[in-house]
Amino acid sequence: QLEHIAKLIKVRDSNIKRQIFFCATGGFDTHSDQEPKHSGLLGGVSDAMAAFYQETVAQGVANQVTSFTQSDFNRTFQPNPTFGSDHAWGGHHVVLGGSVNSGFFGEFPNLEVNGPSSTDSRGRWIPTIGMDQYGATLATWFGLPGADLNTVFPNLGNFPTANLGFMS
Repeated sequence: QLEHIAKLIKVRDSNIKRQIFFCATGGFDTHSDQEPKHSGLLGGVSDAMAAFYQETVAQGVANQVTSFTQSDFNRTFQPNPTFGSDHAWGGHHVVLGGSVNSGFFGEFPNLEVNGPSSTDSRGRWIPTIGMDQYGATLATWFGLPGADLNTVFPNLGNFPTANLGFMS
């Protein structure tokens, strides 16, 4: 899917100022046998995103293209009886592009079950960044005026900052 998006970027019309492309991959809902499944799935995402980024560099548009991951849930840290995991919160996401400031944003959880970052004995981590903040940071880079952020992201006022600083 990213290869097709790269081809569309390559033949773009110079009059088009902003475009959004979506692609998806599935299989991450691993309620059983998670270890062999996840390593292959994450390796595939890593390889695809790296190849896509290298293509944007080759096209000279890396500073104008940003790729990012998005998911509606994370997985529990503690496996279930079938060596999978169940739905949880507090996932990690990857943002990649020439305008991305490198680094880790947010707080990495204490990986102790029943620890200060966990809500239960399964390892459901409490997120330290809201998806509204994540989206608002990307939308600001994309050109959304600051006056419109709270309309697009109505929960943004519940967080201490709208812009997480991972985009330059």
